[in-house]
Amino acid sequence: MRRAYVPLLLAAAALLAQLPAAAGAEAAERRPVVFVHGYNADPGVWGSLRDDFKAAGYTEGELYSWGYDTSQSVNETLSGEFGAYVDEVRARTGAAEVDVVAHSFGSLVTRWYVKHGGGTGKVAHWASLAGPNHGTGTAWACAAWSQACRDMTPGSYVQDRLAEGDETPGDTAYATWWSECDEVINPDDSVLLDGATNNAAGCLKHNELLGDEGVSRGVRDFVAS
Repeated sequence: MRRAYVPLLLAAAALLAQLPAAAGAEAAERRPVVFVHGYNADPGVWGSLRDDFKAAGYTEGELYSWGYDTSQSVNETLSGEFGAYVDEVRARTGAAEVDVVAHSFGSLVTRWYVKHGGGTGKVAHWASLAGPNHGTGTAWACAAWSQACRDMTPGSYVQDRLAEGDETPGDTAYATWWSECDEVINPDDSVLLDGATNNAAGCLKHNELLGDEGVSRGVRDFVAS
């Protein structure tokens, strides 16, 4: 009788040994997400969306919020700092690529990194919420003293360089969310990019996109695709 149990025990042990490996493989396939806030804001704006990601199964070790000085230049300073942060996240997690979710001005910083800073091989999904991707006329109000605002004005060096050629280069997947009631982005369709999946969020104010349930669900579905 004891001999009859031996094959069964060996088979059970082999099956159990496979379970952690399978779970580990599944976890390794999920990329870390890097959230990038907008002008004159901080990482705290991502509280609601981070909670939604955690409710969907993400751990704290898979979610990162980058904080930075929003008065600095997109191309000369911030995109390089963001690239260094992405490399830190990749090194810490062992992931080859990250997913990026940016709001407003953060869209310009992260787009510059992807397009001109070598980020196409390190960013799998790039999501822009209310990004001034072709400039916004409201930025003229602070352009006199803020380099970041000058970068957001239509026709600026940053805008022209981002618009030239392919707006969505490389193998990175791009998506935007825009609102017809955005009081900051003028015109509203400045957010849209050729080659991206452009999503109408309805009538939401600029910062309301950060906590909207429909936008949150769309972003989570996008990075999981």
